Formats: sequence, structure tokens, C-alpha cells
Amino acid sequence: MSLLTFRRAKSAPQTGGDFIARASIEVMPRTAAKVDSFKALLPAGTRVYIAHIDGTPIDEMVATAARIAGEGFAVMPHFPARSIESRAQLSDWIARYQGEAGVTEALVLAGGIANPRGAFHSSMQLLETGEFDRAGFTRLHVAGHPEGNRDIDPNGGDAVVRDALRWKQDFANRSNARMALVTQFVFDAEPVIGWARTIREAGIDLPVHVGLAGPAKLQTLIKYAMACGVGPSLKVLQKRAMDVSKLLVPYAPDEIAAELERARLAEPALGLEQAHLFPLGGIAASAEWLAARQPAQASVAR
Repeated sequence: MSLLTFRRAKSAPQTGGDFIARASIEVMPRTAAKVDSFKALLPAGTRVYIAHIDGTPIDEMVATAARIAGEGFAVMPHFPARSIESRAQLSDWIARYQGEAGVTEALVLAGGIANPRGAFHSSMQLLETGEFDRAGFTRLHVAGHPEGNRDIDPNGGDAVVRDALRWKQDFANRSNARMALVTQFVFDAEPVIGWARTIREAGIDLPVHVGLAGPAKLQTLIKYAMACGVGPSLKVLQKRAMDVSKLLVPYAPDEIAAELERARLAEPALGLEQAHLFPLGGIAASAEWLAARQPAQASVAR
């Protein structure tokens, strides 16, 4: 693997501004195992989420966290409620992440399986145990759904999702941890901007980290979008698929990143804090795209 440098070339794109420069990225243990050096791959200070796919042994998750943290990165493992069998297991996972990898951050979410393995079925249930606060976690991120979520609101609409957001806001007001909303990857800025305005009007002031798909083949993105239930913004991919001139050109999130950066600067109250990259076309491609958009000779606070 060739080493990437983070001194931006004069001809490199200027897309995304701070919204991209502060971006986090997501890996899985099996993809992380193929990376020789995260220091050579990612800009310093990048927050690295570790996705917990159901069935992945906790030993692999903790070992991956320890390795990446050991290279100097902030690590945020997923805690999927439906995959956690008991409060005792939750406490054990927290203790292992802290003791073996120095982790103090978590993405707390329901998880991708339909039937819970234990008593937990939502992120709220994990948070209200108080285990993260007792352990002194400094950051707790939770899911945001700008395009709705059929898993939570099976009949459409957003009533349940909106109630959950109010609960998460109340929890954030009580917790010492910094909290933020992290969204599924999207391909259209407009639904995100509209959703951000709506939740602000409802009194939700948690920062928003917008999920973006990293550079990938169009066919790959459509496959993931369909599998993950991406909503209205899927039309952007469908429109691109109809354009023969773009069909064979890999997608990159330059356009949506620029639109979100413009919205962030025009309406700071929206709370569009930064992007979160899903490296659907491979972590190397996403890391190179991100590195090209770092401020020259600058350290970006995350």
C-alpha cells in the first residue's frame, strides 16, 4: 500500500471545507485487518468508528479498537442494542474497550437485526442503564434519520423517530458526555437540510454528523443503498445511472459535500457539524479522497 501524504496539492479539490476536513470514517474488523498502517492512510485526528456487525466476536472488536487507538486515533465502536444479551454483557464490553483499548466514545444504536438477542431493542435502553456515564465516556453518538426509518416507523411518517429524538435530547441534557446525531449515508443534501431545520424547530439542538458514501462504483452504491433502506435521496443515484456519460465514472460525494458546507455556513443554527464517511468503495479510496481535502499544513480539531 502506497503511503498517502496530507500536504494538499495546488490542484486538489477545495470541496467540503471544514465539514469534510473534520470527517470521521467507519471500518469493520475484517477491513481494518487489511490496512497496514492507519497512520499512513488517514489524516491525524480522524475519528474512526468500528462497525459491529452481528456475530462479530467482541475479541475482534476490542483488538481492532486497541490497534487503531494505538496508532493515535480516537476510536468509537458501535454498541448495537439488539446484539447485546444483557446489562452484564454491556458492562463487560464497556470495561474491555476501556481497559484494553482506552476507549471513551461509543456510537449507541439499535442494531441491524430484527429480533433482539436479549432485553435491549433500542439505543435508549442502553443509554438509560447509566453504564456509559458511570464509566466516564466522553462522547456518545446516536442515530439520526433525515429520510425516515421504516424499521422504527413501519407505517411511514416520523412520529416514533421524533419521540426518540426528544428522549435523546433530554438524555444529552442530563449526561456529561458530548452527544451528536449520526445519519445513514445519503446522496441528496436537500432532505438533510430540511430535516435539520425541522428538528431544530422542535427543540433538538444536538450536532449533526451527516453520513456520506465514499468514492465507489455506481453499481456498488445502489446495492448498498437498497440494502440499507436509503430513502428519497436514492433518486440521485437512479438519475446518475440513466446518464451514460456518468455510468462508468466512479461516484464521489463532492457535490453533496459542497452543498452541505454551503448550508452549514449560511445557517449555522442547523448544526451540520461534519461528515461521516462510509467507505463503500474501499477504505483506501475514501481515505485518499479525504486526505486531498485537508487544509494544507493545518491540524483540524475533531
